[in-house]
Amino acid sequence: MSGTAAHQAEDAAWRPKSNPWLIAVVVTLAAFMEILDTTIVNVSLPHIAGSVSASYDDATWTLTSYLVANGIVLPISGFIGRVIGRKRYFLICIAGFVVCSFLCGTATSLGQMVVFRLMQGFFGGGLQPNQQAIILDTFEPKKRGAAFGVVAIAVIFAPAIGPTLGGILTDSYSWRWIFWINIPVGMFAFFAVMTMVEDPPWVKRDKARVGDTDWIGLTLIALGIGCLQVMMDRGEDEDWFSSGFIVMMAAFAAVGIIGAIVWLTTTDKPIVRLSVFKDRNFAIGTVMITGVGAVLYSGAVLVPQLAQQQLGYTATWAGLILSPGAVAIVVLIPLVGKFLLPNVQTRLLIAFGFLLIGLSYFYSSLIVVPTINFGNLVVARIFQVLGLAFLFVPVSTISYTTLPRSLNNDASSLFVMLRNIAGSIGISLATAGVTERTQTHMAYLQHYMTPLWAPYAQLQQQLRGAMTSLGYVSGQISQLLPAQINEMFIKQASMLAYRDLFVYCGVAAFCVIPLAFLFSPSKGGGRGGGGH
Repeated sequence: MSGTAAHQAEDAAWRPKSNPWLIAVVVTLAAFMEILDTTIVNVSLPHIAGSVSASYDDATWTLTSYLVANGIVLPISGFIGRVIGRKRYFLICIAGFVVCSFLCGTATSLGQMVVFRLMQGFFGGGLQPNQQAIILDTFEPKKRGAAFGVVAIAVIFAPAIGPTLGGILTDSYSWRWIFWINIPVGMFAFFAVMTMVEDPPWVKRDKARVGDTDWIGLTLIALGIGCLQVMMDRGEDEDWFSSGFIVMMAAFAAVGIIGAIVWLTTTDKPIVRLSVFKDRNFAIGTVMITGVGAVLYSGAVLVPQLAQQQLGYTATWAGLILSPGAVAIVVLIPLVGKFLLPNVQTRLLIAFGFLLIGLSYFYSSLIVVPTINFGNLVVARIFQVLGLAFLFVPVSTISYTTLPRSLNNDASSLFVMLRNIAGSIGISLATAGVTERTQTHMAYLQHYMTPLWAPYAQLQQQLRGAMTSLGYVSGQISQLLPAQINEMFIKQASMLAYRDLFVYCGVAAFCVIPLAFLFSPSKGGGRGGGGH
């Protein structure tokens, strides 16, 4: 028997020694811990800033440093796994993430916090790609849909509960517990992975040496992804391209990303193999998952931001708006995977998912008014995320149906990286869009702030009557009335801005629908002509 035939026989005969579903749960637990850390810190930032004697603006570097390190490691995690072994690398990432979480919780200065968060991001960057690659290799194609349902729970549920959990831990105990909570979870995941997970034969054969490191590719990736993440995360605070710093970051990002693409497609031993994009399903799937990432994270920012900045909700209550939607997704995803994915063409499910998301955002734009209540916000958010149940698992499943499993490591790294970058871009565009559209509506509404316009004159009269009934005299009313009207004016402009952003999100979702029909017409992740 030839070497190739022997390898094929060995690969076909291999089965994981442990229960595949237990493997899926323990590797997803590690990824859940990392994804949670991307959002749990946000609500605690003012407390962290005060504790380390830093301004809020300076403290945001604790977020930026994590995202930069995380983004750099994501695309090269497949190569690192080939050098030191995937299981060993996964265990190192879990252990390093836990240690850095402990260090973050003990930080006493901003410098320490930024350094520890940077290290935490480096280790955290290897968790999601390895988790996805392990699941791909553990389950045969026809069972991947159900397995990706477990992944989806981590990816969708963790960002939703992060702000709420962070608020509760900070208010009830200390901000340090948002990091220390990772320690018991990480230790359990470490020993469970060490016991259950193993590298399959094709992973053991796909070895790389340290001497094979593509330093040019690594440098270009670090430059491009690192500067892009800084630009996305700091752009709003620095007023975008009116800032020389942001312009410089954008230029470096463009040079790094374009240079990396050119280099990685021409060199003999690239640090990440872009040849995965030659597979049509995977290429289309990455486009789809960027849409999912942008929708998931931009919506998760817009709704709580609306609640806090315009309606006066606390961080904890704003986070609670997201939680019911996350619970609904956890319930719905297994049902889609069990009853629809095996029986309906995957591309039809994906098209329906984006259609549902588009409709949900249009619905959200209709109900956003200054008097909107908590219940309506919860319903709107639930409606927004229901479409994700028809997207995440089907997109993840069909993307790998025709891809050689020897490319699973690199494919998973790029898949997760693009989803996360799309999330960062979605967040940045959403926050910048609210600011821009608010200013636009303020300029438009100003034309109506004149006594010659009957509704404005009537509003002034109503406010004067209300202030008089409260005991204010004429002089006080003259002083307070302009400020009162201006506050109402700004709030109205802001609410109109949120309505615009929801409409834009809906239109973007509709624009993605036709791309779903470029997938092969398969069901349940099966190969070939579409049988399960």
